[in-house]
Amino acid sequence: MSSNTLILGLQWGDEGKGKIVDALSKEVHAVCRFQGGHNAGHTIKVNDKQTVLHLTPSGILHPNVNCVIGNGVVLSLEALDKEINGLIDTGISFENRFYVSSGCALILPSHISIDKIRDKKESIGTTGRGIGPSYEDKIARRAVRFGDIGNQDILRQKVELLVSYHNRLLVELYNEKPHDIEDVISEIMSYKHLYDKYCTDTQGLIYDWFKDDKSLLFEGAQGTLLDIDHGTYPYVTSSSTTAGGVSTGLGLGPKYIDRIIGISKAYCTRVGEGPFPTELFDDNGKMLAEKGHEFGATTGRPRRCGWLDLFALKKAVFTNSVTDICLTKLDVMDEFSEIKVCVEYENEKPVYKTFRGWDSSTVGISKFEDLPIQAQEYINFIEDFVGCRISYVSTGPSRNQTIHR
Repeated sequence: MSSNTLILGLQWGDEGKGKIVDALSKEVHAVCRFQGGHNAGHTIKVNDKQTVLHLTPSGILHPNVNCVIGNGVVLSLEALDKEINGLIDTGISFENRFYVSSGCALILPSHISIDKIRDKKESIGTTGRGIGPSYEDKIARRAVRFGDIGNQDILRQKVELLVSYHNRLLVELYNEKPHDIEDVISEIMSYKHLYDKYCTDTQGLIYDWFKDDKSLLFEGAQGTLLDIDHGTYPYVTSSSTTAGGVSTGLGLGPKYIDRIIGISKAYCTRVGEGPFPTELFDDNGKMLAEKGHEFGATTGRPRRCGWLDLFALKKAVFTNSVTDICLTKLDVMDEFSEIKVCVEYENEKPVYKTFRGWDSSTVGISKFEDLPIQAQEYINFIEDFVGCRISYVSTGPSRNQTIHR
């Protein structure tokens, strides 16, 4: 009997979702992305080789697994083409196993220009890749979609309308240079081979897989605290990163999701601007950054680091109906003499509970009972506080460095 699993982040992204998706992909028929764009960065390490995926679902590293980019994703044709070619060069095949929804809104060069200009003025801390403006046009019903490439008359009409609108913004509001409409159309058509090979009705495909009793895995990008509705607004991404985004981003009802695995680091990190109540500015923060190699997989920007916020984590578990938690980067905490977690707030300031550190290596441990007793106590407290079982604990970046409880 099939079983369908959703994997998503419970913090501000960068929780280690890619590794867990990769580890569970071998058990499923397909892995499906449902939101975000190439602002995602999922890092997978196999046999000491590290792969960073921005658009392609993490199941692509398993040769018998199908991969889907759903309608909820905004699509950079340039980024997709570059990523596919890079993976093909390493021997990975996309033939008859990679599918992109005809409903994906395209990211145009003018979206990127608007994104970069706005961020300079508004300091939201975006990746500057056109994600937000593309979602904005999608909601306003003026987006150019992947499927439009199949009809040049419709494509031209929609590009002319959208880029003309963007040019008015760029010239009249931001005093910037406009984009040439013919150049934009030519750039889109230079990637027509992507349309010819991969464009399809992904909802229909997923429906057929359900009828055939195939198991699917749904891969989230970013994290709950970056959700457009439930995150730290306005310092959020422009898509629905929570469990509800699966239904809209792939076109399936919530009853088809059997299990929801939420990913959380053993501490907290954040890239870019926005509130971060447990952020550390002392040697502990520096140590987390150094031991955790905390630099964004997409932007390369250093991540802000802090203690684990259990108050926020408990809310994220509720928001997503999480059935299981995967706690990642436990090994980063190995050398701390004391470890703190936020358990509540008083006057908007975090109140901490302090744990004794374990001062021994947990790297590569694959059995829970082999962990230091202090590490076990730390995990059990988190589990009890948020009211959800921690079924997986990651003790290193590689596939086999994971505890299954």
